[in-house]
Amino acid sequence: MNEPDFERSEREEDEISLIDLFLTLWRHRILILVISLCASIIVLGYSAISLKLPPEESFLPNLYTSKANMLINNNNSSGSGNIAAALNANGLGGLANIAGINVSGGSAFSSLAVYLVNSDTMLDSIVKEFDLITRYSIKDHVIGNSRKGLKKNLKAEYDTTSNVFTISFSDYDPVFACNVVDYCVDYLSRRFDILGLDKSFLQKENLEKSIAAAYEAIRNLEGEIQSLELSAANPRSGSVPNIVPEIRRINVELNAQQQIYAQLKVQLELTNTAIASETPIFQVLDAPQVPDLKSGPSRGMLCIIVTMGAFFFSIFLAFVLNALENIKNDPAVIAKFKSVGRNKNAAVHNHVA
Repeated sequence: MNEPDFERSEREEDEISLIDLFLTLWRHRILILVISLCASIIVLGYSAISLKLPPEESFLPNLYTSKANMLINNNNSSGSGNIAAALNANGLGGLANIAGINVSGGSAFSSLAVYLVNSDTMLDSIVKEFDLITRYSIKDHVIGNSRKGLKKNLKAEYDTTSNVFTISFSDYDPVFACNVVDYCVDYLSRRFDILGLDKSFLQKENLEKSIAAAYEAIRNLEGEIQSLELSAANPRSGSVPNIVPEIRRINVELNAQQQIYAQLKVQLELTNTAIASETPIFQVLDAPQVPDLKSGPSRGMLCIIVTMGAFFFSIFLAFVLNALENIKNDPAVIAKFKSVGRNKNAAVHNHVA
């Protein structure tokens, strides 16, 4: 059975089109090869020069990323019930809600950690601590541009599966990158303490201060008693002073301070027991270290991408040149262009007349 005429003609047109495409590329093969080769040489030279220059002057320096992993305990019983009150008391409740932090519990602590890393307060603190305005050579809009430059290199991520919170910073100086991450970890730890989210540790700190004050008061009272006893044993005027009422009063105060001291010590032991039975809200798993391997950029991948991009651009340019050549060799199209030109000149002449 013979093939229908319209199907045969459609197949022949497809074959002719493919042959035309191949012939077009073959005619412009030198153009495609030259553009691709030039792009490859340029990007290779660009990469090689960037390696030769000092890191602080290179336009494509090697970057080193230091990071720290922390465990954020969102289910901490001592702090999860008080986070909303703590944030509101410190003036961060409204900001936390704007940032999408659920202060009622759940993932509140991890969300708060991500928010703090990207907050202007923490960014400005890092900029000031490491003088990033000078390091990044920022001249205009120093506050906004310094924050923007810091955000490009400072990353905060939270894994909802493992509850691991990661802070990383990239820089051409591996030691500097490690120092920035270490500062961020200390900053977050202090902020969590200031906000009062880890109640047990704050209670322990307050108890230790109270115990130290009670112990100092006991030592002072005991010193007063010894002074009175010495003055009674060695009277200067020859008469023995009546120190009994004063010693009795001091002993009463001393007994009260000793009871307070004993109660505070018991509370401290109970608090230590509670802390030992709980997981801290903020716990450092992997401290930041000085990286010895670069994290970027991948110069090999850059060369491949640029070369492939130039290759596809040269193919597109070949088709454009072929289309222009076809238009130039088509009498009908040339006649249309001439007709348009004549009409335009006539319209200009009539307008002048």
